[in-house]
Amino acid sequence: MKNIIIFLFIFFSCFLFSQEVLLIISDKPNDDGSALLISWDTSQIVSSKITIDREIANGEFISITNSEELTGTFEDGSNINPGIKYEYRLTAFDNNGEIIQIYRTSGESSVQWFNKKKISLLIFAILITISIVYYIFSARSGKDLYIRKISGLESMDESVGRATEMGRPILFIPGTLDLDDMQTIAGLTILRRLAQKAAEYDAKLIVPVCRSMVLSTAKEIVKEAYMKAGRPDAYDPDSVFYLTDDQFGYVAGVDGIIVREKPAANFFLGAFYAESLILAETGFSSGAIQTAGTAMPSQLPFFVVACDYTLIGEELFAASAYLSKDPHQLGSLKGQDFGKAIFIVVLMIGIILEISGIHFLKDFLTLH
Repeated sequence: MKNIIIFLFIFFSCFLFSQEVLLIISDKPNDDGSALLISWDTSQIVSSKITIDREIANGEFISITNSEELTGTFEDGSNINPGIKYEYRLTAFDNNGEIIQIYRTSGESSVQWFNKKKISLLIFAILITISIVYYIFSARSGKDLYIRKISGLESMDESVGRATEMGRPILFIPGTLDLDDMQTIAGLTILRRLAQKAAEYDAKLIVPVCRSMVLSTAKEIVKEAYMKAGRPDAYDPDSVFYLTDDQFGYVAGVDGIIVREKPAANFFLGAFYAESLILAETGFSSGAIQTAGTAMPSQLPFFVVACDYTLIGEELFAASAYLSKDPHQLGSLKGQDFGKAIFIVVLMIGIILEISGIHFLKDFLTLH
């Protein structure tokens, strides 16, 4: 009986002692293993301040954090590598700055394959991918996929025909950014179709550019379009030429071309900044049919008021699928539209649930 009492005394003494200071080192969830979570609880001892240090080499420690709170959590993301065990030391001080207790423990981080907090993003990505694949196969099987009529693209034949009848050239501006911008690529995609129409109608095409990469690409596009139209002899290598990289120097050069050549049709398709209104107003004063398109929201109003047709935002990017009718591009376009519809429906449902005081959908969709 005496031995049992002694055993219980020692057991409970060790248990109570272990509860005086609680320092837990845990792996941060849903990360790449570059951080550890440090949690402490010194509520069982009279402590006015604690410091936490991490061992860097052979008993040498560096300070990680300090606090006057009895309980707390701290994220250590300083030079943490996954799979390595790190030793931590917690030092508790009293009101006089004397050390009450020192507690040491260790922990290591690991790399997680998936971030569970972004599962909603994965679900949406899977739904959009499935819809894109479905519409691509539908288009390849011969199903007619409806795409809303885009007036600016439908008017291309009218603009080229007008330029041919008047004996005046067609001016195409692919924006002022380089080939790494999606708006420039979208504009050059439309240039291919425009150049082919110009070759068929025997209309003169003028393409001044302000970037060297755009110059070489536009030359190849126009040359290929003339070959596809069966008129490689009509291709003029000087129809695509370089002006300058300077923004307003380029605008001045284009305005000079408009005043001298008086093109019958102007196309401004790509990325534009402050030069948009200058170009559009000069073209308007020359009496040309003007078609503009950009994804720069601040420049759209100028094109709308000064041009006959304007491709707004994503209409510029949809032009390639709209003009080519390629099944892969059409399927991708319809699949993306389906994904946008899903987002709109989820957004409306979320608004209704939030108004009703139900927050689970917002919590599920929130990315941390």
